[in-house]
Amino acid sequence: MIFLSNKQDWLGNVKGDILAGIVVALALIPEAIAFSIIAGVDPKVGLYASFCIATIVAFTGGRPGMISAATGAMALLMVTLVKEHGLEYLLAATLLTGVLQILAGYLKLGGLMRFVSRSVVTGFVNALAILIFIAQLPELTNVTWHVYAMTAGGLGIIYLFPHIPVIGKSIPSPLVCIVLLTVLSQVMALDIRTVGDMGELPDTLPIFLWPEVPLTLETLWIILPYALGLSVVGLLESMMTATIVDDLTDTKSDQNRECKAQGIANIGAGLMGGMAGCAMIGQSIINIKSGGRGRLSSLSAGIFLLLMVVFLGDWLKQIPMAALVAVMIMVAIGTFSWSSIKDLKTHPLSTNIVMIATVITVVGTHNLAIGVFVGVLLSALFFTHKISRFMVVKNTQTAPQGRTYQVTGQIFFVSADKFVDAFDFKEVVDAVVIDLSHAHFWDISAVGALDKVVIKFRREGATVNIVGMSDATATVIDKFAIHNDPAAVEKMMAGH
Repeated sequence: MIFLSNKQDWLGNVKGDILAGIVVALALIPEAIAFSIIAGVDPKVGLYASFCIATIVAFTGGRPGMISAATGAMALLMVTLVKEHGLEYLLAATLLTGVLQILAGYLKLGGLMRFVSRSVVTGFVNALAILIFIAQLPELTNVTWHVYAMTAGGLGIIYLFPHIPVIGKSIPSPLVCIVLLTVLSQVMALDIRTVGDMGELPDTLPIFLWPEVPLTLETLWIILPYALGLSVVGLLESMMTATIVDDLTDTKSDQNRECKAQGIANIGAGLMGGMAGCAMIGQSIINIKSGGRGRLSSLSAGIFLLLMVVFLGDWLKQIPMAALVAVMIMVAIGTFSWSSIKDLKTHPLSTNIVMIATVITVVGTHNLAIGVFVGVLLSALFFTHKISRFMVVKNTQTAPQGRTYQVTGQIFFVSADKFVDAFDFKEVVDAVVIDLSHAHFWDISAVGALDKVVIKFRREGATVNIVGMSDATATVIDKFAIHNDPAAVEKMMAGH
């Protein structure tokens, strides 16, 4: 069952998970407000969504220690829907997004992550690090020197505090950074931007809300395109984040369960007046770096977020944005794969091109799905080109008027023409043997190439014998080949 989790996931790291959850909750607040503003909705929509999603995924998720909430990538997809149809249609789209994601989980679409190469994941991670850093720049432009000093001081605390004996390892340095900078800004009465300047914080708990939209086909056609986009981007970002957290913690996640969990969480968010969300790589890395490993970290992040916003709002408003900017810069630095720069010298050119293209596309479009699609497409093109180059055909004379062709490699749509060109149809032979013992035929393009070879030799008066087929190759050839069907051959020749 999706809700079953072992005791270790919950109680294996209680102190670390709770402290990490507090840090994550503090970092989630300004982001949730900012993402709400991007989507064109009230800040409480993003804050309620972050609470609901983080809390629900703690119980249902397939990746302990991963943080899910309202995200910028999802918010960007909502802008037009909110502008043209309003909040109620956004809530309806959020519910449909959840349903589609649960369906994806039962269809086991989480397994599609196997088709995303390591170079695409690296490009995705680097692009996200760059976007996280760029998102902090508005807080660092046209400001007084106090902001720069506070940000630099915050980074100093984050990186130096862990080196203090005993206490440095027991309290997350980002939490220390936020507390100290908040106290400092209040004592010195600094005139700098705070969380309170981002938007009005809600002062009530979320309540159950059913979207007030007509239950008609017209409504479905309005929200379906948005729900599909939100589902794809949400699952893509969640699966990529799960892969990265897997690497950071050296553990495995259940990605099909994660698809269902994200769907359940989005349905919960939609029914509580929140927008759709997904896993957040930045917050997940904050959680891991702060010592969070289990489900309790996600649960405490959600609960602390709501409690702080509703009951400690006046205190939260005093947190300087410079403190949170320092935390996010730490996330950007920690997220970026610095070894990938060094690897540019040693990795194949095709791998480097895929990684760089993914980075450029994601940063240029601010759309993670498009960037990953470009990366996967390039990976597939480079892979098929590489495999096609390993196909060879050698021939030997077997009798005064006979010749054997030994085929080695993969025959498919890319290598099919090369396969045909390897045969000498002008040579006068009585018998031709095509040995496929070391070859594999994958598709109808490959079978069509074999048909062409056999028919051309027979037209020249040679007998053709195909030997050595594996069961898989024999199956595809028997199903689609026409060279032994006179009527089909005649029809094909008439077409030429």
